[in-house]
Order: sequence, then C-alpha cells, then structure tokens
Amino acid sequence: MSLLISTWIKFFFLFAPFFVLSMFLALTRGESSASRRQVANKAIIASVAISIVLLFFGGSLFAVLGITLDSFRIGSGVLLFLSALSLVRDGTRNHAVGMPSEERDDVSVVPLAVPTIIGPATIGTILVYGAELQGWDLFIGLCGLLLALGTLAIILYSGSLIEKMLGRTGLNVLSKITGLVLAAMAAQIFMSGVMGFLHPATSAVS
Repeated sequence: MSLLISTWIKFFFLFAPFFVLSMFLALTRGESSASRRQVANKAIIASVAISIVLLFFGGSLFAVLGITLDSFRIGSGVLLFLSALSLVRDGTRNHAVGMPSEERDDVSVVPLAVPTIIGPATIGTILVYGAELQGWDLFIGLCGLLLALGTLAIILYSGSLIEKMLGRTGLNVLSKITGLVLAAMAAQIFMSGVMGFLHPATSAVS
C-alpha cells in the first residue's frame, strides 16, 4: 500500500497538474462545459496510452539502445530538474515555451496530452520507473500512474471551479510549488544514477 501511495504522489507531481490545468483552461477558453470535458477525456486517454507504453517497454528500449539505467537516470534527472526550474521561475514548463497560440480544431492530443502532460522530462522519468520496477511492483506502479492521471482528470473536470476559487495567481503559485517537489525528485533520480556509477568503483577499491 505504501508503494502505491508513494508512486501515485510521485506521478501526480510529475504530471504538473496545476500547470496542465492552466494550459487546459487557456486552450479551451470560450468552449462549453461539455466540449471541455470531451477535450479532457481525449487528453487523459492519450496520456494513459503513452504512459503505459513507456512504463512497460522502458527496459527493452534501454537494451536495444545499449543505454544503462544509471545513464538514463542522470539524463532524465537533468531534464526533470530543468522542467522543475522553469515551473518555479516562470510557472510554466520549459518545453511549453513558444507553443502555438492560435485556435485548433482539436487540442486534446497536441498540445495538451503531448507535450503539456507527457513532456520530455516526464517521458524520461516514466522510462526510469518502468525499468526500476519489477514483477508485482511494476503492476503497483501502473496502478499509481493510473490513479495520478485519474486525479488529473478530476482536476481538469473541475477546472472552471478551481479557477474561480484560486484565480490565475493561485494556479501560478501551485505550479511553482509543484516545481519545488519536482526539483527534489530530479535530484534523487540524478543522485541514484551517480551512485550507480560510483558503487562499482568503490567496490573495486575495497
């Protein structure tokens, strides 16, 4: 149960829900509640599909590319830290800079699911978790991921109400707090990769 809760919380912050909500509200401005709900459903379904593929095939991808898990931990840790830094500084993710502002016929998959919910840092982190978790733990990790996306869906469904309660400033503050948590997660992932490289060297010396 503790693994499920911790995984759920990690994935919840990884998806930067309040930044996603801000983008969702901006992209669906002026649309009806039914239309917004439809966009949210499509975005969450697309995110679930992409996340499951990343979670289960991360290890195979590492093997094919000849990349060690520790190397990917370091790389994804750096990406996640840059994303967290952007959230803390500007309230937006760095990969969202320069996103198209014109209206689209369907914004649910692009740019809402990708790259707003599933961005480069998110992809790297899900791949790492998928390679780290084995057996029953992988199934629990999947449940945590689905719970996090389900929670995100509830936030998107309640977007108008949350915006009225918190305002744009409140959402921006929550995005910055999310960035602080992501920075801590990035540091942990990065240091796990570094220690993975240093441990064999330490063992050899001893």
